[in-house]
Amino acid sequence: MAQEIKLTDLIPQVVGAVNELKDTYGGFEVHDSLQADLGKVQSVLAELTERLDNNFPFFHPHYAGQMLKPPHPVAIAAYLATMMINPNNHSIDGGPATTIMEREVLRDMAKMFGYPEAFLGHLTWSGTTANLEALWIGREINPGKGIAHSKDSHYTHSRMSEVLNIESIGIRTDSLGRMDLNHLEEELRRGTIGTVVATLGTTGLGAIDPLADIIPLARKYGARVHVDTAYGGFFKLIENQLDPEGARHYAAISQSDSVVVDPHKHGLQPYGCGAVFFSDITVGRFYKHDSPYTYFASDELHFGEIQLECSRAGASAAALWATLKVFPLTEQGLGQVLLAGRNAAVKWHELLETSEVLAPYQKPELDIIAYLPRAESMTELDYLSHELFVRSTDVERKEQIHLATYVVNNEALSVRGFNLNPDADKARIMRSVLMKPEQENWVQNLHNHVEALTKEMIGEK
Repeated sequence: MAQEIKLTDLIPQVVGAVNELKDTYGGFEVHDSLQADLGKVQSVLAELTERLDNNFPFFHPHYAGQMLKPPHPVAIAAYLATMMINPNNHSIDGGPATTIMEREVLRDMAKMFGYPEAFLGHLTWSGTTANLEALWIGREINPGKGIAHSKDSHYTHSRMSEVLNIESIGIRTDSLGRMDLNHLEEELRRGTIGTVVATLGTTGLGAIDPLADIIPLARKYGARVHVDTAYGGFFKLIENQLDPEGARHYAAISQSDSVVVDPHKHGLQPYGCGAVFFSDITVGRFYKHDSPYTYFASDELHFGEIQLECSRAGASAAALWATLKVFPLTEQGLGQVLLAGRNAAVKWHELLETSEVLAPYQKPELDIIAYLPRAESMTELDYLSHELFVRSTDVERKEQIHLATYVVNNEALSVRGFNLNPDADKARIMRSVLMKPEQENWVQNLHNHVEALTKEMIGEK
């Protein structure tokens, strides 16, 4: 029977089991250099937990700011248990059990995206590293050519293009924050683009680039297609619950050359856990290298032979493996966690549409919602948004609401129907990430708080 899972119920089980495992190899005395005074250790940990108080409540439904939420207790317990052994998934020599676990979760995630059985992929420390690998492979296949990505895509693409010493071209977006296909084709005609990056779930607005239309366009001009769905990838599980246009583009992931997803965002994992997949297994030839002191325990492919990173925690693979055993990659499994956040964003959008003092910036596609106080000028909008951000936390802890802001220009506001006095080039609006499933039941409270605070500020004018 389903029930709340508490970490305190899991830790004794895994710590005890791993200690028993260790005992099967025979006991030994811990070296003097590793011993310490128990009282001092407890004092240090007490200071640690005290200093951790200097954080925002990322774990609470009232935190609707950045893309932060706690990992599930199952993931924490599995990570802790594995960390007690500390395997390294760079090679099978360093992590036999966790290498197998990683292969299993990779197979399941590749299947989720509709990739062939003969794919190439591995977990990474982050989406940044995963994207770097995909762009690097693109550079090797199309040497001398750059990348195109939407201007609203994550800054990692322009940053990694500098690392790879290739051109980075930002493609303008439309009124939904999606890549503009006409501008993309203009740039593709130049013949200098080797990879087109389509983002499914931009980190700013949660927008979905038109992947199903980008793929044939890129193919026409000989460019690869990389899908950055680090944030939005697991929404593939509930694509039938999205708007039809969004679902169409998620269905097209299977036709892409590579895809990235971050389990440490919507996969209930601790940082850092990303993943990269290639639909063509032969790209492994670009990773070829030799190591004189690894790869001895097995003739099978080691992850170190198909990744840019070297050492990598086997505990990440174990944590994801355990989590997906409890919350499988199905609409009724992990999909329900994502659906709750999506429902929260849709509900808040409906509330904003009927508000006298707030307005939605655009319709949410995933679980990110942008909105703004109704203002007459850019400077007024910027002032009200900043004050909302500050004042929403300037109360007792149990009353705090944690929000985020998002910078937009006058043109972006105009195409969405907001005609403000352009007394400034840019202004902040509000942005909330509703990635905690509990927020489905808290969104009315979040809205009421923001609306009341906005009315209060407008009344001060």
